[in-house]
Amino acid sequence: MRQKIVAGNWKMNKTMAEAQALAAELVGMVSSEVNTNTSVVLCVPFPYLPVIKYQLGKSSIKVGAQNCSEHEWGAYTGEVSALMLKSMEIPYVILGHSERRQYFGEDGKLLAKKIDKALTATLTPIFCCGEPLEVREAGNHEKLVKQQVEEALFHLSDADLKKIVIAYEPVWAIGTGKTATAQQAQEMHAVIRKQLASKYGEAAAQEISILYGGSVNAKNAHELFSCADVDGGLVGGASLKSREFVDVIKVMK
Repeated sequence: MRQKIVAGNWKMNKTMAEAQALAAELVGMVSSEVNTNTSVVLCVPFPYLPVIKYQLGKSSIKVGAQNCSEHEWGAYTGEVSALMLKSMEIPYVILGHSERRQYFGEDGKLLAKKIDKALTATLTPIFCCGEPLEVREAGNHEKLVKQQVEEALFHLSDADLKKIVIAYEPVWAIGTGKTATAQQAQEMHAVIRKQLASKYGEAAAQEISILYGGSVNAKNAHELFSCADVDGGLVGGASLKSREFVDVIKVMK
């Protein structure tokens, strides 16, 4: 049975005090209100990782990073390696988010290296893929997403593929208030799973958790999470509000 996951991506938001306050609220609310088998992950800015991890303590909430370097060590000022994250016992890392692709020029070749470094460090990558609006409108969205998955993941062994979480994020729905319809989300998740099956077999493809990311909130989460191939969400803006985020988590069954 595939793991159900709701991951909050805080992006570059919150002061340290605000981050600690939000984490404290979430610990209390999740422990008292959430009674599911859903894994909850908070992907927080690099400077806050040790503090938030300590604050989460023995709660069920896990912490994740928002990126890592393709290098292990060296003269790469400003970078953070997967081994550094491992040394802090950070279990998850987002890789290939559309904002990294758009603003920092990350492509499939680079992301394949980052995936390898994360897996070597025993981190669980949350690999993001998705199309911008112009690609969707041109009818090339399936082709692009398949290419993104193939370039970053198809070099992996069967065993390593099973350690990956995928997040489909239509770029046109990120931070715009627009959301893919449940039908659009299901169609693309099914496309991704079918592509995985073409390389690794149907059984392996059925084991991979595929999350939806793109303006997920408490109002649309139920319809999205009810789709057969949607195994949870990568939540942006709504994860910055404790009530909203917990209400999203509670939708998972």
